[in-house]
Amino acid sequence: MITPVLLCGGSGTRLWPLSRKSFPKQFAAIMGDQSLFQASALRFCGEGFADPLLVTGDSFRFIVGEQLDALGITAQGTLIEPAGRNTAPAAIAAALILAKTDPKALMLLVPSDHAITDAQAFRDAVSAGAVAANEGQIVTFGIAADRPETGFGWLESGATTHDRVMKLERFIEKPDRATAETLLADKRYLWNAGVFLARADVMIDAFRAHAPDVLAAVQAAVDAAVDDLSFTRLDPALWDTVPDISIDYAVMEKADNVSVVRFDGKWSDLGSWEAVWQESGQDSSGNALTDNTTAFDCENTLLRSESDEIELVGIGLKNVVAVAMRDAVMVADMSDSQNVKKAVATLKERKAKQAVQFPVDHRPWGWFETLILSDRFQVKRIHVHPGAALSLQSHVHRSEHWIVVAGTARVTVDDEVKLLSENQSVYIPLGAVHRMENPGKVPMVLIEVQTGTYLGEDDIIRYEDVYART
Repeated sequence: MITPVLLCGGSGTRLWPLSRKSFPKQFAAIMGDQSLFQASALRFCGEGFADPLLVTGDSFRFIVGEQLDALGITAQGTLIEPAGRNTAPAAIAAALILAKTDPKALMLLVPSDHAITDAQAFRDAVSAGAVAANEGQIVTFGIAADRPETGFGWLESGATTHDRVMKLERFIEKPDRATAETLLADKRYLWNAGVFLARADVMIDAFRAHAPDVLAAVQAAVDAAVDDLSFTRLDPALWDTVPDISIDYAVMEKADNVSVVRFDGKWSDLGSWEAVWQESGQDSSGNALTDNTTAFDCENTLLRSESDEIELVGIGLKNVVAVAMRDAVMVADMSDSQNVKKAVATLKERKAKQAVQFPVDHRPWGWFETLILSDRFQVKRIHVHPGAALSLQSHVHRSEHWIVVAGTARVTVDDEVKLLSENQSVYIPLGAVHRMENPGKVPMVLIEVQTGTYLGEDDIIRYEDVYART
């Protein structure tokens, strides 16, 4: 059995505005109805695979659970990183956790934001690598290149050691254009997918030999970890001492027991809007269009509207990407789409909330979005999952009006508890202890109107919370 270790962090800058720090790209439905994270979980489930182990940040701990629940998949555990420290610490933390139960457990370390069209073909590649991994090799997966890509690292493969498995000769840094064209002409050279398959004890031994400082720091944070609901929280203070380094630099470029399996199917890390355009269905003029978009006399252009309320129209565009959301619009030359993160950095300097905050704010009980925000009042749409409940709370600076528009709400206001159905409303006075719950089997939606001198999300005093947030 192979345990998928799904890496679910990320800064959410390369596919802004659809991807943001509060909701990075792996949780968005970029290439279909499922998120990239959900597609990754489905890719590595079923025969031959154990339940996944997730490595994520505190902000995403309930999102990963919600998205897995929608698929009927249960994680065997969720490791909470107090802060992002790149792939090496995440990898060794997962190995240490798995080794507690089975030191020889096979772990498949895989980013959760890749797009792979033929899932079965990639599963077959993983199965081919399992023989070598069981014998003590660290197996990585090289993508058959179809263009002189300068945005990826490359791999040089060597002699065949097992069926479909070759010795890895070396890692190659992201090349310049001329070098990439030379690499493309030789089938020994493959794109580095950043996916690794190894026994837990082999991974630990590799870190002990080549990155003992990383191993020691992560081991301390794992030993001091605490359980919180269904999550395992790595110790924050000890995690601060963990080096920020990739697994390639820390271990793989130094180890001599690394092998590679070639994958000839379609793969993309969706690292830019140009990559999304390349992977999207296109019309005869090379345009990739979503609903609520129209292209006139356009070529090789991506038009994407993420709101039913926004019609995006392109006229006479060539090699352009345009993405429209309710709170932000991004337009770029396709060749400059790798520079989106620079624009995000500028927005952060200006303290624009769109730089990091997604318009829909996800919570363990559901989500909300702000429809109107003005001086002394705010209007929100709140979606509560069946059976979910917000915390018992009060506010110091605002009062609230709730209007149920779908489903049924159980509402607590001080000592009174009552049920509200569609079109019914309730007033929550300033300072009242209150809670909303969804006792039904369908989502409950309400409109909330806040009025007061301060409307920030930190104006909450929690008394009870089923999600341990008090």
